[in-house]
Amino acid sequence: MTIQRRPRPQRRRRLTALLLAAAIPWLAAVTAASDTGRAALGAIGRQGALALDIFRGQLLDGREEDALPAAVSLAIGQSPVLLAGREEVLDLRRSQEEDGPGGQEAQEEQVPITETPEEPAAPLVFADNGVTARTLVPTSTEGYIVAGDVYITNTSDNTFDASLFDGAFAARLPEEEGPQVLIVHTHGSEAYTMPPGEAYEASGECRTTDCAYNVVRVGDELAAALEEAGLSVLHDATLHDYPQYSGAYDRSLATIERYLEQYPTISFVLDIHRDAISDGEGNMYKVVSNVAGLNAAQMTFVIGTDGGGLEHPHWRENLKLAAAVQQNLLDDYPSLMRPITVRNSRYNQHATAGSLLVEMGAAGNSLDEALLSARLLGQALAETILSHQG
Repeated sequence: MTIQRRPRPQRRRRLTALLLAAAIPWLAAVTAASDTGRAALGAIGRQGALALDIFRGQLLDGREEDALPAAVSLAIGQSPVLLAGREEVLDLRRSQEEDGPGGQEAQEEQVPITETPEEPAAPLVFADNGVTARTLVPTSTEGYIVAGDVYITNTSDNTFDASLFDGAFAARLPEEEGPQVLIVHTHGSEAYTMPPGEAYEASGECRTTDCAYNVVRVGDELAAALEEAGLSVLHDATLHDYPQYSGAYDRSLATIERYLEQYPTISFVLDIHRDAISDGEGNMYKVVSNVAGLNAAQMTFVIGTDGGGLEHPHWRENLKLAAAVQQNLLDDYPSLMRPITVRNSRYNQHATAGSLLVEMGAAGNSLDEALLSARLLGQALAETILSHQG
């Protein structure tokens, strides 16, 4: 069976939140040098008109029917994620105009603004960290279990086939108020390869205890995206792999159990890692997917089972959740996810029916690439969870 693609009831809410998030920093930057309210309004008008011209010229090919209000166009221009969803914004805009009284004619007449020629702001780009980039995608179905667009590698002792996946999963948000999602890091010191001039103090190879640079920072970004979508999130920043790497999963399990005891409303537990990948000669490379012209780190769900002999009654439901989220992401970003890997070890995923381990890129990726993917994962995960309530 294939995974059914579902309608997206959260799309309008998500677009609104992203537009506001992009517009607020722009307003602060534009008006920072203004001494009066009149001067601030003038600055906003000049920059807004300029941004609209750039947006129309470069992204809309001069098509008047695709024009958006200046504030919306500017907000989109400040965010690579919004650029990827430009067509959705335009569709939403057109639908509002068609449904509203008078359509285009009901809009207020636009008063021309005298512009002062200025150089456009530099587009958002990620600094090159010098690591060879590759996009890893399956080239055939051989050796995989395939459900919809989702490829699964089963290295466990368990057997299952595509009939397991129909888009459903057992995990649900609780009816009671309280934290719903817990983010932890079994290997919290795992870090990335930074561009020149952005080095961190290392605690090992591609590892650091500085949580501004390791996977804990990625967890912050994921938590923010989930919260923007309306979920209640707890993020534990404990470095369970430092100063001793051995026993990290035992320590992170103790952390998870402590949270579940204190907050029984937690239904989803996310353990955020990063992978380490090299070629046959030992040369490290990064795994990327193109999102609106930027490199997003490719992600991998790793699902544990009871194949190693430890009790794990939830592994099939964890796997079904991963497949549903992955299908959601692949609908919009076809190369963002690598195949799901199913293994004998249980990785503490027996704690809930909504437990996932996610590899956010690899050691060769930059932190910026992993942060972009964390935003996309948070949006898709929240959308998948919320669409399965009831």
